[in-house]
Amino acid sequence: MPKGRLPQRFARQAAVIAAGAAVCIGGWARSASAELVTFSTGRTMSIKAHREDGASLVFTLRAGGEMMVDSALVASIGPDEVPWPEPVEPAPGSTPAGPSPASFLSIDTRFDPIIRRMAAEKGVDASLVRAVIQVESAYEPRARSSKGAVGLMQVMPATGRQYGITNLYDPSANIRAGVTHLRTLLDRFPLALALAAYNAGEAAVERFSGIPPYPETIDYVSKVRALAGR
Repeated sequence: MPKGRLPQRFARQAAVIAAGAAVCIGGWARSASAELVTFSTGRTMSIKAHREDGASLVFTLRAGGEMMVDSALVASIGPDEVPWPEPVEPAPGSTPAGPSPASFLSIDTRFDPIIRRMAAEKGVDASLVRAVIQVESAYEPRARSSKGAVGLMQVMPATGRQYGITNLYDPSANIRAGVTHLRTLLDRFPLALALAAYNAGEAAVERFSGIPPYPETIDYVSKVRALAGR
């Protein structure tokens, strides 16, 4: 099947969606096309484009990069009714606005000596550790998620106990647990999958044989890699 075409089982549904989408976004002259993926679980995800690769579908992500998903997990693909804005070209002679502050890797001097020491001890890039901390907690040592993840690197208590660490609100202990866990994942998976496993769990990565099709995890991997320059 030619690159870029929808699989046959999606074609009829995509045509119906396209007709409605044309009405909704016809006035958006500066909008680029995007696609809405509906998974068999009912979850949806907006992507820039897709292509087939054997029994898998390769999604081009709106934030950059690609992910591969077993086509059996996808219920339908059609045009996304929410416009995807194209970058606006700067006017001649103007100065580009540059990236937003959120796109810069932060260095918190309170914790950087710990980060550098633990990164060197475990053989993990310190910039990667900083990126994980920035995305996980924005350098807030008292952070706690709704799922119970704790501290700077949002370590689950069970994961901390696995490495003999219980006081996860202590920055040094938390970073030790988080970096040790990240090292363990990097020993098992390539970088992108290690980050996906840090966010969604190893079982989810193994189940999907790649980055799980969870919008939160896809966004997480993209943000951390961008911040770490990976």
